[in-house]
Amino acid sequence: MKNRILTALLLASPALWAGEADVVDVRVECPNDCTFNVTVRHADTGWDHYANQWEILTPDRKLIAKRVLYHPHVNEQPFTRSLSGVKIPSGVDRVIVRARDKVHLYGGREMTVDLPKRK
Repeated sequence: MKNRILTALLLASPALWAGEADVVDVRVECPNDCTFNVTVRHADTGWDHYANQWEILTPDRKLIAKRVLYHPHVNEQPFTRSLSGVKIPSGVDRVIVRARDKVHLYGGREMTVDLPKRK
């Protein structure tokens, strides 16, 4: 009985089919402050389930910056968005970039990125 209910819930909720948001590429430029160009892949299904944010974290997972995504990218996968003016804390030479979606939040593929030397 329990399995039937779970199956019915999954079938009735197409938003769950999209899975988690994955970071598939990160490009960073750091002349002083940094600019991040992050490519995310997620099977957006519409307003109820789409990749709605990506974040830059220190190696010990403290938030440095985030880019909020305000709409689904159903017909644009994967997609790349930028964030400029990111101030990296002193002593941090690599960061973690992760994405989230409205249903699963976090859990997709993250990328650890070595930062270029800053002035």
